[in-house]
This record gives sequence, structure tokens and C-alpha cells, in this order.
Amino acid sequence: MLELTLLQYVLSVISGFLVGFSLGLIGGGGSILAIPLLLYFVGLAYLPGVNSNYIDHVVIGTTALAVGLNAYINAFIHWRKGNVRIVEGIAFTIPGILGTYTGARVGLLVHGGLLLFLFGILMIVIAVMVYKGKDRPKSTKVAEPNTNSQGLIESLRRINFARIIPVGFAVGFASGFFGIGGGFLIVPGLLFSTGLCMIKAVGTSLISVGTFGVTGALTYALAGEIDPVISILYLAGGVAGGYVGAKIASSLPRGMLRKVFAVIIILVAIYLMYQNAYALKAF
Repeated sequence: MLELTLLQYVLSVISGFLVGFSLGLIGGGGSILAIPLLLYFVGLAYLPGVNSNYIDHVVIGTTALAVGLNAYINAFIHWRKGNVRIVEGIAFTIPGILGTYTGARVGLLVHGGLLLFLFGILMIVIAVMVYKGKDRPKSTKVAEPNTNSQGLIESLRRINFARIIPVGFAVGFASGFFGIGGGFLIVPGLLFSTGLCMIKAVGTSLISVGTFGVTGALTYALAGEIDPVISILYLAGGVAGGYVGAKIASSLPRGMLRKVFAVIIILVAIYLMYQNAYALKAF
């Protein structure tokens, strides 16, 4: 484990709050913020005498675990509000688990600086998608599921498996490779393949966000590149942040928030790419 100061531990909790708030509010963005927060707000990028490539990988693995656990907690909060569709979430998650493991194994072979530079590019792409995205109405024509077998069959019939399997795998691969939860990719994927409304897609996406994050983190843990203490601190802050985010998710106008959030992501991405541009010199 890394040796941090008391202030850095406190900043880890604050970072976790911001991660959890993002996950609870819009079902994504947690890991988009988690990695640069841990590197530059908590200050792991500036630790003396520690190999930068090792730090980059530890940050990716550690934030993957924290975001995954935060997502599970936020999924439960959304489930209590009726915003989680279990069958659709599991159908998307199963192929994504294989994609996550594959992506994480590939990511471990890539230099940490290059990985973060590429992650910055992904942040910008996602930010543009978020900025241009249109919100679905909160109401939906899809009937609420019931607990009997007929309800399960109806839920399965709504799923376009020809779409959800490859999309789930691709999103899982990106999640494992970059150490992200993939919420901003999962939500459009669920909308595309299941016909859920926006708020239910957000709640349901957290099943996959949690599973992808934990799967990627376990892969990094097997390589000895994870710090469980920081993950726990992120989780502690994320519980509070997720509660606040989920509490206002159903009532807050999303248009302006989405655009402001997208601009913040782009600014953070530019800084992240600037800090890791050195890795391009090796190629």
C-alpha cells in the first residue's frame, strides 16, 4: 500500500463523495472523475520515489474497485425508488464481464502514462456524447415487471440480444482497459437495446457499472496493483455522495447539468493528456 498523509486520506473521502454523487445523479461519470481526482487532487501523481507507471496502474485498479462498490450501493438506492430493471441489467452485464476481464488484461500490458493519455481522449469523446445527448422522458410505455414467470418472459422478450451482447462486451472491454465503470456507455447501450426510459436506464446501468468495476479491480489486484485503503475511503465518501445524487436524480432538470458536466470532463481530460503526453515519446 502507498504511504499517504492525513490530508490525502481526507481528500480521498472528498473525492469519493464527488464520484458517488455523479453515479447517483446521472448513472455515470464516477470513474471519469475518479482517476484524475486521485492522481492530481489527492496527489498520487506527485508521490516522491514511486515509479509513475506503477502509480498509474494502482490508480486505475483502486478507482475501479471504489467505483464498482459505489455503483452497487447506488443501484440499491435506485432499486428502492423503482428505477432498476434487474433482468435487463443482468442481460447487459453477463457479456460485459468477459469484456471487462479481457480489457483489464490488455490494459496491464500498456504503459500507465499511455493508458491515461488514451483515457483522456476517451473522456473527450464521452463528453461530446453527453453534451449532445437528448434526455428521454421519464415516463415509459414499458410495463413494470412482476415477479412471476410470465413477467420474466415479457422482460426477456423486450431485450434485443443481437444488440445487447456485442454492446455489453464492448463496453465491458472499455471498462476493463481504462479502469472505468462505463456508465456513460452503458446508459446509451440500455436505451438502444431495451427501450427503457432515461431514469430507469440510469438506475439499471449501475448493475453493470458495479460488476465491471469489481471485475477490473480483481484483475489488477491479482497483479498487486491496487490500494484497498484508498478504495474504502472512496467508498465511504461515495455512500454519502450517492445518496445525495440519487435523492435529486428524479427531479433535477438534466439539460444544463449535463452540458456543464461535459465541459468539466473536457477540461479535466485536456489536463490529464497534458500531464501524460510524455508517454507518447516512447512510440
